[in-house]
Amino acid sequence: MRFVIVALLFIAINVHSQIKRISRQEYIEQYKDIAIEKMRKTGIPASITLAQACLESDDGNSWLAKEANNHFGIKCGSNWTGDKVYKDDDNPNDCFRKYKNVSESYDDHSTYLLTTKRYASLFQLDTRDYKSWAQGLKDAGYATNPQYAQLLIKIIEDNKLYIYDESVHPLASNEKSNTGTRTASDEWNINLPTHEVKVNNDVKYIIVRKGDSFESIAKEFNMWVKEIYKYNDLTKDSTLRQGQVIYLQPKRNKAEAGKDKHIVKQGETLYSISQYYAVKLKKLRYRNNLMSNEDVKPGDVLYLRKRKPLVSENVK
Repeated sequence: MRFVIVALLFIAINVHSQIKRISRQEYIEQYKDIAIEKMRKTGIPASITLAQACLESDDGNSWLAKEANNHFGIKCGSNWTGDKVYKDDDNPNDCFRKYKNVSESYDDHSTYLLTTKRYASLFQLDTRDYKSWAQGLKDAGYATNPQYAQLLIKIIEDNKLYIYDESVHPLASNEKSNTGTRTASDEWNINLPTHEVKVNNDVKYIIVRKGDSFESIAKEFNMWVKEIYKYNDLTKDSTLRQGQVIYLQPKRNKAEAGKDKHIVKQGETLYSISQYYAVKLKKLRYRNNLMSNEDVKPGDVLYLRKRKPLVSENVK
């Protein structure tokens, strides 16, 4: 009997530890360094990032945070190609993004604000003006709650999150702009998103313009240069040309439905076809039984979704 009681007590303690809520202070302490680092890289106030995370994830205790590592309530959208989870929200069974870890959620939050046009005006605000940032997020439609700005401001002021904004030293000059107000672009020397982001085969891409470089594109979209190389089957020796397609996400393993084959035209290469259909170069080679040093010639038929049948030898 004593053994049973001890066992039950152990189980009760274990269950209690599993359902123990994270306090707001514990959450802030755990993730403040990530928010500060994001501010250094993007100019998004650390106080705003933390306040949004606290509010959207219920301090890391929400189902979405635990099940999908989604701490900002970001929904899938038509361009999301990653993992997904579904739960009732504004509509029944809404689709939300799922991440491998919490850090990915913070990364995507920064990218989402930087690359979504309706948030571009935020980056003209003073980086210490958390009230204007909160109002700007609400006005841009980040959340449907009419009190969204006030809720963020209360979290920031109750927990003195504004001290993390003050702790970040700008990478660029501290000189004020002509208006007398320091903006995110002034202090962090940020190039605001200026390229139109398009989608091909559910993969985001831009068109290279005159003056672009791998470094400037990476900075604009908060990416590593090596990611641009990888996503576009390029190397460090590659160069950019005006009008070139550059993907901001990994290309797909096959072309979109309905695009099963491609007849090679004059001037086309396997690489140009890979970029045209947003299909990984190595997958295109695999599907068409091509060696790494083989290219294509006009008239060749390329398989884009299935593997090309091997030609059997003629029987004499």
